[in-house]
Amino acid sequence: MAIRVLLCDVFGTVVDWRGSIVRAGESLAARTPVTTDWGRFADRWRAGYGPAMNRVRTDELPWMTIDSLHRMILEEIADEHGLAGLTEAEMGWLNRVWHRLDPWGDSIGGIERLRSRFVVASLSNGNVALLTNMAKRAGIHWDCVLSAELFGAYKPDPEVYRGAIRLLDCAPDEALMVAAHPGDLEAARQVGLKTAFVPRPLEHGVDGKRESPPEGGSTYTANDFHDLADQLLGDLPEE
Repeated sequence: MAIRVLLCDVFGTVVDWRGSIVRAGESLAARTPVTTDWGRFADRWRAGYGPAMNRVRTDELPWMTIDSLHRMILEEIADEHGLAGLTEAEMGWLNRVWHRLDPWGDSIGGIERLRSRFVVASLSNGNVALLTNMAKRAGIHWDCVLSAELFGAYKPDPEVYRGAIRLLDCAPDEALMVAAHPGDLEAARQVGLKTAFVPRPLEHGVDGKRESPPEGGSTYTANDFHDLADQLLGDLPEE
C-alpha cells in the first residue's frame, strides 16, 4: 500500500535537544552563580531518560509523564552539577527547556514539504503539553500531535505504534516511522510500519556517538527532511 501517514520521532530527530540545553544552561549561568560543563550536563540528563522510562515499564514507578521524569532526573543530578542553589522557579524554568528545544535547520521546511502530500504527525515519548508547546514556539506545523502519553506506554512498546495508526485510521504499511534512532525504527518495523532513517550526526555533539543504521534495514535512508521529501515526493505518481 502507498504511504499516507508519516510518524516522526522528535527528540534528536526533529529538534536538537543537546544544543538547546547547552544554550539554556549558558543563559541560566549568565544570571545565577551556577557554573558547570553544560554539554556534560545535557548528556547526563539525557542518559537518565531510558532508565527512568524502564522503571515505569516495569512498574517500579507509576505512570509518569516525560516532564515528571525529566524533573526527577534533574533532581538526582542537581548536586553533581552545582544546581542545588537554584530557586524552585529557576529549576522549573530549566526543566521546561524540553518545551523550548530548537529544530534542526532542515526540519521545518522539510516537514512543510512532506505535509503537502502526507499526514505528518509527531510520535514521541514527550507528553502532549510538551510537544504542543515546543511545536508552537519552534513553528513546527504538525497535522496531529501524537504522544506516547495517549497510550499509557513508552516507545519502543508496540502499543505506541499500534495506537498511533489506530487513531489515524491507517494500515501499518500505510505509515512511515521517521527517526534518527535505530531502536525506534526496528520496533516500528516489527509492528509492520515502513521506516525512514534520518541520521543526526551532531545529536550528541561534535565528539559524541553516532547512530548506526537499523540492523533490519529501513525502507528509506535520508540525509535530512528535505532529502526525505525529495525521495518520497519523487516516488509519487503524477496527479
